[in-house]
Amino acid sequence: MYIFNRITVNPQLPKRIEKLSEIANNLWWSWNTEFLRLFQKVDKDLWEQSNKNPVKFLKHVEQGRLEKVAKDTAFLKEYDKVVGNFEGYMNSKNTWFSNQYPENRKDLIAYFSAEYGLDQTIPIYSGGLGILSGDHLKSASDLGIPLVAVGLLYKNGYFNQKINGYGQQETEYHNIDLYDMPINPVKDEKGEDLTIFVKFPKRRLYLKVWEINVGRVKLYLLDSDIEKNNEEDRDVTLRLYGGDQEMRIRQEIVLGQAGVELLTKYLNLNPTVYHMNEGHSAFLNLELIKNIIKEKQVSFEVAKDIASSKTVFTTHTPVPAGNDIFPLPLVEKYFKDFWPRLGLSREEFLRLGMKPGIDLDEGFNMGILALKIAGKKNGVSKLHGAVSRELFGEVWPNIAANESPIEYVTNGIHTCSWLAPKMKELYNKYLIPYWQDNIHHDHIWEKIKNIPDDKLWNVHLAQKTKLLKLVKDSTSERLRRSRI
Repeated sequence: MYIFNRITVNPQLPKRIEKLSEIANNLWWSWNTEFLRLFQKVDKDLWEQSNKNPVKFLKHVEQGRLEKVAKDTAFLKEYDKVVGNFEGYMNSKNTWFSNQYPENRKDLIAYFSAEYGLDQTIPIYSGGLGILSGDHLKSASDLGIPLVAVGLLYKNGYFNQKINGYGQQETEYHNIDLYDMPINPVKDEKGEDLTIFVKFPKRRLYLKVWEINVGRVKLYLLDSDIEKNNEEDRDVTLRLYGGDQEMRIRQEIVLGQAGVELLTKYLNLNPTVYHMNEGHSAFLNLELIKNIIKEKQVSFEVAKDIASSKTVFTTHTPVPAGNDIFPLPLVEKYFKDFWPRLGLSREEFLRLGMKPGIDLDEGFNMGILALKIAGKKNGVSKLHGAVSRELFGEVWPNIAANESPIEYVTNGIHTCSWLAPKMKELYNKYLIPYWQDNIHHDHIWEKIKNIPDDKLWNVHLAQKTKLLKLVKDSTSERLRRSRI
């Protein structure tokens, strides 16, 4: 028999518990894990089999189980509490930002990063940079900061690490099943999937736009794996940090230039400031300058000054090898038709990505491009700021390296993403109500001394037991897998 199509019938949520779907499709649940306990109560085994993914769970749960919990008084009491917390959070106008900056309510921060570590079920991150980006979005949501984020949708994600029987690391790539993720296509005014494009040599690269809700913040992801593109171009957004230098420059053109086009031209947003989280998105500076020249009919220098007033750059890697440096022929290939639009010569354009006074064959440095144009520059700790000033001191040859205009903002974390659920329960009991909304105030933590030592110790032991079980299960699985 020839199977020409596949039909999937999803369970239908009873009206009484229909909010399960809305909340499952918002990563608010990734730091409000009391919501996830509802799924355990519906079907504990399926919850584990679904890798604790609420979207996947809702597409495979038995209809009968949903009907049963929709009539369970204890379940509904907990459900109503979670829904109340979610709706109160999403609709609240009383946020840190609205209280501190009421006159800036129309401002918008556009945040660009090559990776986002939001939850383990969405593997579009590799390490610290992505985790920080994810925590930035969650914190912005909690604080009510008006922020929109842009990234790339890597359908192979980043590689999975596996240890073979000889103790050696092996890498595996797995396709992300978007059907089971809290990711949805953005629609245009006709109700069709939004598709944008960026110009590559002798062709256009088309990009489908996806959306992830992170509490009150939206993250837009660009995806080249669509039928409009040739096979080679479909792979542009396939893997995080994958491929050769040409693949990397393509990815960074998409992130920086197509990202700006998405926000301003297609979503009709007008960001007050653009934040580059590392140099991968630095091409956005060029797109901003091009748009300013066209709109205001001004020179490159004037447009550059305007772009500087709207851009912030955070550098992360305090070693030269940590910054993308592209060979000049590669930059010429992709930008030879672009620099005339800025009113620049070839040499003037290429020197935007170089330290002053060096030979014109040193390569185009994305970190330097960002530093030369961004109005604000910062490292991620006091020491890192000092190291970065020395590392990039030659960008400003007329001042001492230690006086370079690179400041620092110490990295933080999104507390509730890293707080064990059992520890959060203790905080909920002993700290003041709604402590999560005010963790930046010292007085919030005064009552932490009231938590009995034995209760803290019991949670500590429970977490240690959980960790040991994880190590045991992982080791056992590895040994079974590598048995010869």
